[in-house]
Amino acid sequence: MKLSCISAAVLLGSALILSACSVPNTVQRQVGANAVIEQITEGDEQGRYRNLYRGERQYPTTCEANCYPAHPQVSCQSPAQNCRYTGPQPVPALNTGFSVQWLGHASFIIHTPDQQQLLLDPVLGQFDWPVSWAQHFAGIIKRPYLPEASAEQLAQTDAVLYSHLHYDHFSHATMAKIGTTPTYYMPLDMASYMPSAGYKVVEQAWYSQSKLGELTLHMVPAHHFNSRKLFDDFNRALWGAWLIEHNGKKLFFAGDTGYSAHFSDIQQRYGDIDICLLPIASYYHETDGAWYRYVHTTPEDALTAAEELNCKVMIPWGYGNGSWQMGDHSSHSPLLRLLHMQQQLQTTVPLLILNEGDSVTL
Repeated sequence: MKLSCISAAVLLGSALILSACSVPNTVQRQVGANAVIEQITEGDEQGRYRNLYRGERQYPTTCEANCYPAHPQVSCQSPAQNCRYTGPQPVPALNTGFSVQWLGHASFIIHTPDQQQLLLDPVLGQFDWPVSWAQHFAGIIKRPYLPEASAEQLAQTDAVLYSHLHYDHFSHATMAKIGTTPTYYMPLDMASYMPSAGYKVVEQAWYSQSKLGELTLHMVPAHHFNSRKLFDDFNRALWGAWLIEHNGKKLFFAGDTGYSAHFSDIQQRYGDIDICLLPIASYYHETDGAWYRYVHTTPEDALTAAEELNCKVMIPWGYGNGSWQMGDHSSHSPLLRLLHMQQQLQTTVPLLILNEGDSVTL
């Protein structure tokens, strides 16, 4: 009897501690008169979000053969694996006031003209749990490089912007490192996936906007999908991209996305883009390549998107020694294909190739 009472007391105490640690988040929703919300309206799938441009995809160009030739400015330890770009990194004189640091994969630190610091899809260390646990099992996920930022860097953060829920873009462990001081911006219905710790969250629909200091944060479409759990949450939260604007200067972060007409739509609404951070990886799969490309741009798709956005400079991401290497031949095969297809297509948008950890002021 005494033991039962002690056990009950321990359980009650644990519950009280856990309750005390759980602090409700503050959540605001930005929709606006010009917002677009694309959802299924009937049937068993009612309420699930969907892409603007669905159905069979037609791609402007596709590399058919010899897509990954070695490049003299990509130095590798083995063919297309564990590489470093050693070529020139010409910085266009854009005078935007934005500085960009690529941490790896999809994670960026952005310093803005009004002296703010933004984090884009920050995932530091490894993937979020449980994928970080699963990766230790032989060959499931290869990610030898660990993107990091110091505690001092994270403490300067004013806002965190997320594109979607996948474990390589949305990390509870990283949120705990960043803390509750910044405001967290994300697409609609993602706030329920945040840990309850007193975070300030703003959810946005496509073509909605928020003000942050002198910045305007536009949530715009991407062509992707969303899920976090094994069951029943497929596309229950929206996904998207971010357009960060200051005095007419614009930085675009595409998030994970396949190619579709949404790129042209964005340019028509907002005009030419100064800085485009575009993904070029995770499009290849031996048995399901059509699906992978449907939701991830190939390097040539990204080059086409950059032309349609009228980017003044394109910074590619997704390749690298810290990449998933799921949907890729190797760590730097996407970069080799990008450089090859840029030459083949003779595209006019300048490329600025970074290695993980590099910074540039534009």
